[in-house]
Formats: sequence, structure tokens, C-alpha cells
Amino acid sequence: MSIAAINEQLLRAIGVGIAVVRRKDLRFLFTNEPFAEWFGKPEPRSSLPEVLQDIDMDDVKTEMERNGRYTGELQVKRKRRTLIIALSISCASAEAQDFYVVECQNITRIRELESMIDSYSAMVERNTRELEREKERVERLLLNLMPRSVYEEFKTFGVVTPQLYDSVSVVMLDFVDFTRFAAEHDPTVTLGELNDIFTAFDRIAEQFGCERIKTIGDAYLAVAGMPEPSPDHMRAVANCAVRFIRYLDRRNQSHQYKWEARIGLGTGSAVGSVVGIQKYVYDVFGSAVNLAARLQEFAKPMCIVAPDEMKEFLVDEFHLVDLGNQDIRSFGEMRLMRVTPGIELARKARQF
Repeated sequence: MSIAAINEQLLRAIGVGIAVVRRKDLRFLFTNEPFAEWFGKPEPRSSLPEVLQDIDMDDVKTEMERNGRYTGELQVKRKRRTLIIALSISCASAEAQDFYVVECQNITRIRELESMIDSYSAMVERNTRELEREKERVERLLLNLMPRSVYEEFKTFGVVTPQLYDSVSVVMLDFVDFTRFAAEHDPTVTLGELNDIFTAFDRIAEQFGCERIKTIGDAYLAVAGMPEPSPDHMRAVANCAVRFIRYLDRRNQSHQYKWEARIGLGTGSAVGSVVGIQKYVYDVFGSAVNLAARLQEFAKPMCIVAPDEMKEFLVDEFHLVDLGNQDIRSFGEMRLMRVTPGIELARKARQF
């Protein structure tokens, strides 16, 4: 077998199409089988531009003069399929003649794989964005159910260790005649009203460092001093309470439906933890919560009742009215007081 035959067989085996053309007139001198398969067997005396019709010879000459080589891609339709051919043209000389050596390689499969990879990458990126959005949505949901520090512990360890807090304060609010209102109005009206009011309460609670723990129907429970300790937890819940009343009073002046509430304040110990395995709920238990619930029952509409033990912490900022001793279920006899804004606080509340 001659060297030329061996080279031809090698070129056919590796799938590279080869053509040799004279530089002066671009006439074909040689083509191998893969080249003929993709572009057809050149007719006698046919030229390179006639066979490779999509090629711009001006670009070829410019690149050859600049870099000594031209590279590009062509699309060829064969048997109802479009092939992508990588094209490389370089210069060669022999026996005082100059030639162009045209090398062609079928890169259709490579481009298809690249397209598949791009599509897969786009799908992965899209799914990643969706997962991030879902993660953010779940995080926002959990942060509505529990304080951030508790959420961080839950996210890290998968469980939340129950914590006993020796000194916290609680504000418990309950609406007057809510059962009658709910029975007389469409549920969407009731829920819409509660949503507006509780959203405003959440903003007020956050302003004073209180954490809304839960709502139970028309009841609203927030706590100060947990999970982050605070020496001013009594003043914090009192500030929330008077502004809850102020908000409802101002809202009633401009809204169709009028709302009145009773508020109880409690102070003492409490336990906080996540309750449930499949449905997570962060809840608090203890004397502070129970006391706030009991004193809320002693409050008149649009009034706040607190235990006398909070007096020394509130007397400088709030106006306190002695309500005398009362028998509190599960607590026995206890001295109570009504909390209203002091002069300076009332001025600030009007600005709220």
C-alpha cells in the first residue's frame, strides 16, 4: 500500500475531510471521501467557492494574510439532517506552487451535546432559583411561627430545646363581642378585619421589642424578655398595650366596623419551645402567660389591667389606677391596677 493510500485511509478513519486547492485559481486538486460525503464530489475544474457556497472568500483572504489560517463553521444539509462542519484553511507550498489545505470536521454531535449541556445548565439554574425562592418562602413562614433565634437553632439542629425564662412579661388581647361579630358577618370580612388589625399589632410589637407568639381566633399574645432577655420587658408590653388601644381608637374613627378590646398584662416565668413534629408551632407556657389571660378577663373594653408588682417599673411612664385586691383563679388574691398612658406618652401616642 502506498503512502498516499495509507494517509487516505487514516484520514477516512478519523473522520476528517481534506481538500487541496490551488491558491491562484482555487481549483480542486484533491478531496478525500469524508469531504465528498459532506459537500459532494467536486466537478472537474470546479472551484472552492462553488462547492463551499456559504464561505466568504474575502474573509478567508483577510484572515490568511493576518494570521496565516482561517477557521469557521458551515452548515450542510444531508439526508434531512443539518450537519455542522468546522472548517480550517491553511497555506502550503510544494514544487514552487502555493496551495490551500482545507480541513473539515463534523462537529454536529459536539454542538448537540453543548446544546444539551446548556439546556441542562439552564434547567438546573432555573430549578436552583425555584428552590431558593421556596427556601425563602419556608423561612418566612417559619419566622412567622417562631423567633429568629429559635428558628436558627431549629435549622441547625432540627430540634429546639425547651427554655425556662425566669422573668418575662406578656400582653394578652381579646376583642369584645367577637363571637357575635363573626356570626353576623361574612367570614371574608371577619378575616380581612383581623388581618389588618393584627398586621398593625405586629408592627407595634416589633417597634417595642416584643415577639408575637400566636393568635388564637381573636386573641393576640405577645411576649417581651424572651428568647432574648430584656430588663425593660414590663415597660415593653405596657407600651405595646397602650398603643394597641390607641390604634383601635383611631381606626374606629374612620372604619365601618368598630372594634373594642380588653388587654391583660402578666409577668413572671415562662417556658418557650417548639411544639409538634409534623406541624411546628412555637408556644410559651407558664405563670406569666396564665396571669395575662386571667387579668384580661378583668379589663373593661378598651382598658388594660396589670398586676401591682409591675407598678414600680411603670409608674414613671404610665398613669396607674388602683383597682384593689381581686381573687384571681389559680393565683389567689392579687392587687390589680389599670394602665393608661402618662401625659408624655399620651402625646407620643397621638403622633403614632
